Amino acid sequence: MKIVGPFTQLLSMQNLPLKGSLQDEQLDIIKNAGICINADGNIEKVGDYDQLVQDYPDAKIEKLEGNKVAIPGLIDSHTHICFGGTRAMDFAMRNAGKSYMDIAREGGGIWSTVVQTRKATQEELTQGIVDRANELLALGITTVEVKSGYGLTVEEELKMLRAIKEANKRTKQNLIPTCLAAHTLPKDFEGSHAEYLKLMQEELFPVLIEENLAKRMDAFIEEEAFDEAVTIPYFQKAKEMGFDITVHADQFSTGGSEVAIKIGAVSADHLEASTQKEVELLANSDTVATALPGATLGLGCAFTPARALLDAGACVSIASDWNPGSGPQGNLLSQASIIATFQKLSNAEVFAGITSRAAYALREDKIGQLDKGFEANFAIFDTDNYQEITYQQGRLTPSAVYVKGESVLN
Repeated sequence: MKIVGPFTQLLSMQNLPLKGSLQDEQLDIIKNAGICINADGNIEKVGDYDQLVQDYPDAKIEKLEGNKVAIPGLIDSHTHICFGGTRAMDFAMRNAGKSYMDIAREGGGIWSTVVQTRKATQEELTQGIVDRANELLALGITTVEVKSGYGLTVEEELKMLRAIKEANKRTKQNLIPTCLAAHTLPKDFEGSHAEYLKLMQEELFPVLIEENLAKRMDAFIEEEAFDEAVTIPYFQKAKEMGFDITVHADQFSTGGSEVAIKIGAVSADHLEASTQKEVELLANSDTVATALPGATLGLGCAFTPARALLDAGACVSIASDWNPGSGPQGNLLSQASIIATFQKLSNAEVFAGITSRAAYALREDKIGQLDKGFEANFAIFDTDNYQEITYQQGRLTPSAVYVKGESVLN
């Protein structure tokens, strides 16, 4: 048993509703706090530091000096950090006025990353994931969802997912893999969208289960990707085989969020094109609405209507969408602070969106809060006021990060 503290403030994120708007007054802020951690790396108790020291006299003490604020380890519930190459050309061309199709015709777009990812070895992909995950760890992010989707053949998707699995052994965080084989129809596939998805069902799904490579299935529902008619049977088969469903939805046009709700997806992500109709549908469902401000910053499009979603009663999480094309920034805390400015989100809504509600988007029930029984994952900031974390929009970074009770920053 050990005790870490004292913290000037500790945000536990306890006792917050999963859905709807939040006020900062609802945040559980413990002053002069400590965290008691058991041998399994889980939280035994959170409370007054002096009382914890008295209650657990045999505990090892990791005493902190100066003003410190502790928050739960951040959760990035939507990333594409397994990839090869770069798409710097895309960003320059897009800002010069070129359209998505213009960029694709000139060798950019998703297919550019597919080509570069296929050229990379599994070890090269693994090391790329590890390097990016370590960058995120330094920002206080202790859980990262990682998608495939740049392989687009059975073997290349397996290469990506095996790389993610290996990277998880070499990183301090928990990496949660998602199969995004339905990212776009590959240019070199001689068949229809339905035939491609059938191939993935028959030849990819069983290997994912056999090798325990992913328990989540994703698809990009959009005009240039896959439509409702082919994705619903694909998702139904995935659900029958035990996969959770998440959806790239309503990024450029609507329709994807309706599929997500119809199929019972755990989350619908993007939603930049969502209208009031989709807002109300999501609010009346158990599907988490995941905002991806990184895509907005990369593409120059509208933000996810997070304010409207929260006011309607939806569960809103916030993720970075770190990818080589439309969302290369990758800084979750900066992005969450920025969307808060444009969508007028309270600090409670922002922190819930990158901790407890993000955990729910991944259906992970032992992370995202600082409470008894949860994993002892937390980030420590050198400040006396938790509001500084969002106020500084990512400039204030953690001085220490703990994963399962162990300090992991060098």
